[in-house]
Order: sequence, then C-alpha cells, then structure tokens
Amino acid sequence: MIVGIDLGTTNSLISVWEHGASRLIPNCLGEVLTPSCVSIDEDGSILVGRAARERLQTHPDRTAAVFKRYMGSDKTLRLGGKEFRAEELSALILRALKEDAEAALGIAITEAIITVPAYFSDAQRKATRAAGQLAGLRVERLLNEPTAAALAYGIHLRDAETRFLVFDLGGGTFDVSVLDLFEGVMEVRASAGDNMLGGEDFMRCLVDYFFEQRKVPVSLKSDHYFLQSLYAQAEAAKRMLSEAATAAIRVVHNETEYQLDIDEQALERICEGMLRRLRDPVERALRDANLRATELDNVVLAGGATRMPMVRRLVARMFGRFPSCDINPDEVVALGAAVQAGLKMRDAALNEVVMTDVAPYSLGIDVSMTLGDGSLSHGHFDPVIERNTPVPVSRVKRYYPVAEQQKQLQLNVFQGEARMCRDNVRLGTLQFALPQLAREDSGVDIRFTYDVNGLLQVDATVVKTAHTHTLVIEGNPGLLTEAEIAARFVALSELKIHPRDRLEHRTLLARGERLYQQIRGNQREWFGAQISAFEQALESQDNRRIDPQRREFETLLNEAEHDSFTIR
Repeated sequence: MIVGIDLGTTNSLISVWEHGASRLIPNCLGEVLTPSCVSIDEDGSILVGRAARERLQTHPDRTAAVFKRYMGSDKTLRLGGKEFRAEELSALILRALKEDAEAALGIAITEAIITVPAYFSDAQRKATRAAGQLAGLRVERLLNEPTAAALAYGIHLRDAETRFLVFDLGGGTFDVSVLDLFEGVMEVRASAGDNMLGGEDFMRCLVDYFFEQRKVPVSLKSDHYFLQSLYAQAEAAKRMLSEAATAAIRVVHNETEYQLDIDEQALERICEGMLRRLRDPVERALRDANLRATELDNVVLAGGATRMPMVRRLVARMFGRFPSCDINPDEVVALGAAVQAGLKMRDAALNEVVMTDVAPYSLGIDVSMTLGDGSLSHGHFDPVIERNTPVPVSRVKRYYPVAEQQKQLQLNVFQGEARMCRDNVRLGTLQFALPQLAREDSGVDIRFTYDVNGLLQVDATVVKTAHTHTLVIEGNPGLLTEAEIAARFVALSELKIHPRDRLEHRTLLARGERLYQQIRGNQREWFGAQISAFEQALESQDNRRIDPQRREFETLLNEAEHDSFTIR
C-alpha cells in the first residue's frame, strides 16, 4: 500500500487510493487536517498536531511551527533544551500521519508519495526525502503540489480536453502551474512560484499593522508569549473576515488590553505588497507556456490561503473569471497525491491516465565568454536544461576548454535563472583530466539527465578518448549525509510520542491552558478549577468518570472560545 502525503507548512494530510477513488484518512481526533506543529511536553514526550498547536501560545519555547520554510538549510530550532532540524520536525509529522494511516487501514505503511512545492530547490527536495526516511518511509516519488491538485481535478475531467492553471497558495509557499488535459494525458506546460510567499506572510503584515496602529511597545516584539497570542488572534480575525464584514484583534498583556477593529478593505490595503507579489509567477508561467490568460478554460485554487476573499478577488481580476473551488483547497493536494499513489500501484481504474511534469528551474554550468577584445569573462551561467522542459529529460551540449593543451577541466553545476552563476544555486563540482590536445580537439559532451523526482545526473564525456565521468551531486551545505540520517533515525525512534488514545485528552488540556491565559479575574480562577477537575478525572483512569467529564470540559472550552461561558 502506497499512501499520499501533503506535507504542508500549516497543515498536513494523508490519503489513500482505494475502490477507484481518493480518500483522506482522519487522525486520532477524527480530523483530516493535522497541524504541522511539534511540541515537547514537560515530561519529555512529543506532542504532534493540534495538541502542539494549542501550546504555541502557552509554551512557545517548547513548540515549533512553520519549519517547512527551513527545509534544505542547516537552521535548527530549540524545543525544551533539544535541537531539531526542519527534516526531523517534519519526520515527526510524517510519523504521526503514518501511525494514523496504520490504525485506520490495519496494515503497516512503508511507502509514500510526498508532495512538495513545484518551486522547491534541489536541497529542499533532498531534505523532504530525508524527512521521509527519518519517519521510516520509502519515498516513492516527490510530487509537485500544483500537479497533485491538477490530478485531483483531472480525474473528474478525464474525458474532456481542457487547459487550466493551478493557483496554489499555501501557508508558506506559492506555486503556479499551467496544464493541458487531452485524451487521458495530463501535461504540465509551465510552472513558476515563490518559496517565501504564503498565508504566513499575510499574517505578518497584519501583525506589523497591529503594532503600528495600536502603538504597542517595541519590546513586545521579542516577547514570545505576546507574539503567539497576537498571531492566534490575527489568524482568527483573518478567518472571520472570510465570512463577516468586520473582525477584532484583542490581546491582553500585563493588565493592558490592545484592540484593533479591521474590515476586509483595510486588510486588502495592508497586504497590497503581498498581493502584487502573486502576479509575477502567474505572468511568468503564462509567458513560458506561450499562453494568454484568455486562452485558459479554467483556474483551479489550491492551498488554504486561497480562502481569503481578497485573494479570490485578485484571481478573478487577473483572469476575468471566477476560479474553480469544487474541491476543498485544503484537501485537493492530498487527494491528488492519492491519485499518484494509485498510478504507482497501477490501479486498474487509472490505466488511461498519463501525466507529465516539467523541470521547475534551469540547470546548467559555469562557462567563460570571449569578449570583443579577445579577453575572457568568467562565471556566466549556460543552461543545459531550460526551466519548464518536460521531464524526464536528457540533454547534451558540447563545450571546449578555454586554453590550448589544457590538462584539467573543472565543471561547476548550477540551478537558477540568473545570468551570472554567483546569483544561482551551486549543486556540485566535477574535476577530470583532459588529453592535452589543441583546444578544438578537446571537446567535452556534457549530458544532463533529470527525472520526475527532481534527481539530476551529469555525465561528462571527453570526445577524443570516449572516457565518461559522472557527477555525484555533493550534499548541499546543511544537508544530512546518509550516515547522519541513519544516526538521527535511531535518535528520533527513541523519542516518546504521546499515544494516539491519549492525544485527545492532551489536546483538550493544551486548549484549556491557552484559553486560561486569555481570561481574567474571577472567571480565570473558576476556569482553572475546571481544568484541575478534568486532570483529576484523567488520573482516576476510570473511563466511566473520564468520558462525561471530557464531554463537559469540551463544551466549556467551546463556550470559552466564543466568550459565552458563565461561572456555574
């Protein structure tokens, strides 16, 4: 059994292809969305998902979120005295999803399709694959998120011929893909994106505006507890504006209350810069696909951030039509990952579906150019594979050394779109000997082979001798080696994760602690007593006492969330 996993910045989901359809697998709380949050409890055990998210405000020094943005870097996050890399935190999310699927399906899960932003770099893709290994999964394929969304939609349109664009705005990344669907073939024409643009950036704009308008002391910008509370209130206000005309952000700190009322027009004005940034990747993808916006049959939304009305209005203005929202944008990528899992398992229901993808970045080498006066200018980027070339692909170009009788050639491989190599991402270096001949007799054929998983092989063949040298891409700075992955797998396996059957109780307690911090006066004292009463019920280990107490406590939490509870 191969599962599909949407490893998201804000939320993650797991899915399966069965009985000819995609199905989302709920977690132990009965929810299909598992927040991409990890927290270390006071006893050293790990909390994953909603229980961890509830602790962002109460235990910010022990909780991590939005770590997907650090994939492929050597940045670490400290949680309760322990250091974690983004791969390790992602692995804990994957491990929790894996256990949820095993509990639901009754079988061991060892293989997965994991989705990644189309514009993820080589280093970020390798880090995602490493996270899968750390979670005990064999990653069958890394699937681009907009392609996954297109698969989810395309299954319903398999008999149609259509050309559409996937607009995928998630919590931390933005991707655009243009696709053609014809005769059971789904072909990606072009992809573009921005790895540092997502719903979290819109949130940051709102938080900055709050500080500016309410004249909040600058010192509170470094107060983790205040910031987490403010971000939670801002997120709630942003969600409310999707349904109501106005919303309020209210935060209490040291008996001082800061409040800001905001409406949808004000939010759009605050986020104007973010909205402008959404246009560039769209225009680049259309330009690479040789299409005008009017030539598209449909625009498909994916990613939770596309729920914002101002984003939907922007999309409608750009394309002159309302976008398709037939499938929940939070779920569409995971559903598409399950389709890919079905394709990988060669399910009979998918025999007629063929999918192609493209290289998101240009791949090439460092070359020197001869100027008009005969001098050499070094460090120029020469693409061997252009961005948005259909994959898998193999391309070869012939190059010559810069000097006569040259003994050795150093081949530097880069990824990017800039004219100069210094502005692109270096992937690796290969050095090999040349036969010391005249320059015109020392040609070298450089072949780049790029597959659907984003894996690149570089072969350099000396034409005169027919000797071929293959480049094994070196680990990007900050990436784990295979030995380090093995060692960290053992370390992560030894971490104690809260059992699934206890996580519901731990989530309710974490939620209660968060709400307790938001209440003042007599209500706070009474509310604290209710938390203690629930803890005592749990300590009894008597389900006849725990179950009614849990239902009562959950009702109280729901009332407190809406400021409607009263002291009884």
